[in-house]
Parts: sequence; structure tokens; C-alpha cells
Amino acid sequence: MERIFRRTTALVALLSTATALRAEEAAVAAASVINSGDTAWVLASAALVMLMTPGLGLFYGGMVRRKNVLGTIMQSFFLVALIGVQWVVIGYSLSFATGNDFIGSGVWRLLKGLAPTNPLAPTIPHYAFMIYQAMFAIITPALITGAFAERVKFKGFVFFSLLWATFVYDPVAHWVWGGGIFAKMGALDFAGGTVVHMTAGFSALTLALLLGARRGYGKEPMTPHNMTMVLTGTGFLWFGWFGFNGGSALAANGLAANAFVVTNTAAAVATLVWCLIELLHRGKATALGAASGAVAGLVAITPAAGFVDIEGALWIGSLVSVLCYLAIMVKVKLGYDDSLDAFGVHGVGGTWGALATGLWANPAVNPLGTGLFYGKPEQLMIQLKTVLATAGYSIAVTFVLFFVVEKLVGFRVHSKEEDLGLDLSQHGEEGYLV
Repeated sequence: MERIFRRTTALVALLSTATALRAEEAAVAAASVINSGDTAWVLASAALVMLMTPGLGLFYGGMVRRKNVLGTIMQSFFLVALIGVQWVVIGYSLSFATGNDFIGSGVWRLLKGLAPTNPLAPTIPHYAFMIYQAMFAIITPALITGAFAERVKFKGFVFFSLLWATFVYDPVAHWVWGGGIFAKMGALDFAGGTVVHMTAGFSALTLALLLGARRGYGKEPMTPHNMTMVLTGTGFLWFGWFGFNGGSALAANGLAANAFVVTNTAAAVATLVWCLIELLHRGKATALGAASGAVAGLVAITPAAGFVDIEGALWIGSLVSVLCYLAIMVKVKLGYDDSLDAFGVHGVGGTWGALATGLWANPAVNPLGTGLFYGKPEQLMIQLKTVLATAGYSIAVTFVLFFVVEKLVGFRVHSKEEDLGLDLSQHGEEGYLV
């Protein structure tokens, strides 16, 4: 009897030791879920996307008249600070915290209560995911500034941007990436065709129509004052877009590599096609056209980068230049003043990219996405529903916000300030000393 008791005691001790070892191994495994390679790639991608916003400032700054260059660049630069604060205070929580189908809760305001990792990105620190997403939130309202360039008050721009980020960007980000209504529908948006480019593009169109044209529009030349700056800004955008799309894999893996390659391919073919269209239509390929084509290609491939292969990228990039070129021609015919074609490139390009994802999404690239051409026609209908809902919501909320800002602080500068230029009238400085 005593021998049986000793053996039983030894067996219990052995089992306890094994259980403890398994618990320790599980704790080690849980602690090692953070992958240093994934973390490094996502942090580097966040830095790449951050660089895109001042790059956009150069891109837009070169396209305005000399008297508005500093004011235009300042708008992009200032948003790095403004939305950088808004995001950590409440924006991230509204976008990604658990809430309902339409908006996240405020549980992560001031970044309180963040777990070590986010379920959407389990191999990187939660803070890495948060700061990467912050850079998307920063550049999106900056895209809108191209529509109202050269004619808005700085304080009106600041107030509008803060409200817009909170009431347009954050909810739509939640719909698509935060587990909201679009995510439950099965919508595909790898890096922001709807969340970034469509929201910005349709809001830009709304503001361009509400603000009215610049003084002298259609009567006096308003050509870009510095094409060297435009091309430099385009280069920064193209460079940063590798983090924009490649980083959206949230890991240093084959999906990131695919996104990187198709991003470059779509931008390259879109540049070639835009220049070809100009040669056929105007007889000359321009630097502005090359820059516009590159950006259009980058916009269109954004929602598709993690779902399509090279063939899809070539089709998406080729056709976006045709669509955006036509959109800009229509703008000229209609006579509305979208100063730097924010809608013509981002609104139209983002819409095409979202729909094209529903056509060319290839399950061999990503099993989470299958498009019409690979046997799932209903995906195109899902994409169409998200496009219509995003456009309608962006237009409606922007319309309301315009009148709120106009009533409280005013939006458009006075005619004398517009004639003087934003550099002096809004900042008391000049972009050039000579």
C-alpha cells in the first residue's frame, strides 16, 4: 500500500512538473509572438508613409502659383502635427477599437488599455500598428487640399481638417479595417482605395463646388510655377508608397513583396500610358502628365496591392490613366475649379481601384480575395456597394462640415487676400526671397 502511495505521489509530481513546463513554454511562445522582422518592416513602412505627406506638399506646392507655394506646403506639413495628435487622443480608438458596425468606441482614447498586440497584427507591437495607421490618417485630409488650393483661410483649413478626420476618415476606416459594416460584407481594400482615396476625392469635389472657382479662373493663366518641385514630390510619393502598400501586409513576407512589386508596376505603366495619351492628344508628353500618371497608378493599385498579380496590376495601371485623363477633360468642360485635380486623380482613381479589385483579385495571391475574373462575380457587387456608400457618406458629411466651418471661422479668404496670395496673407512669409 505504501509503495502504491509513493508511486502515485511521484506520478502526480511528474505530471505537475510537465504541466508547469507546458505552461512555461506557452508563456514563452506568447511572449515571442512579436516578430522582430515584421516589427522592423512595419515601423520602416510607417516612416515611408510619413514622408509621403511632405512629399505631397512639394507635389501640390509646385503646381500652384508662386505666391501660394508656402501656404500650400504648410497645409500638408501642418497636418502631420494636427492629425498626429488627434489620432492618439481619439482617432485610433474611433477607427479600430471594438464598437458597432459604424464606429469604434472610445475605450482606447489617449491610447489607454492597449494590449501588447492587436488581433489584426499579432506579430508586431500594438503601438507599431497604431503609428503605422496614424500615417494613413495624416495624409488623407492632406489629399483634399489640392481641391481648394490658393483660396482658403488657414484657420478654416485647420478646423475643417480636424472635423473631417473625426467624422469622415475615422468612421470609414472602422467600416473597412476596424471590423465594421464593410468588413462584415467582405469588402476588399488592402491599403486604402475607399478609406483614403475615395473619401478624400469625393470630399475634395464637394468642397471645390461649394467654394467656387479661384478669382480669374479660366481667364488668366494658373499654370504650375515649379515643375521641378512637382517631380521631386512625385518621387517622394512613389518612394513612400512602397510603405503605404507593402507595409499593409503588416509583416515582412511574400504578400508584402507582392504588394511592393505590383505597386511599382502599376505606377510605371500608368506613367507610360498617360504620356502616350498626351502624345496622341496634344502632340507632346509633359512632365506634369508623367507625374499625374504615376500618382494615378499608385492610387488605383492601393486597394488591390495585396490581392492582384502582375497581370492585374498592368490592367489597373493602364486603364486608370485613361479614366483620370478623361475626368480632368470633363472638369475643364464643366468649368468647376478642382485646383490640382484631387477628385480627378484620387476620387476617380480610388473608385476604379476599388472596383478593379473586385475584378482581378486572385486567390493565388491572397486566399482572402477572389474577384470576378477568378470565379466570384459577387465580389464586384460588394465592391460597388462600398464605393457608392463611401462616396455618398463623404459628400454628405463634407457638405455639412463646410457650413459649420463657414459659420464658425469662415472658409474662403477675402478677395484681397486671395490676390495677395496665401503666403503673405495667411502666414506673413514668402516662399521665395527673390
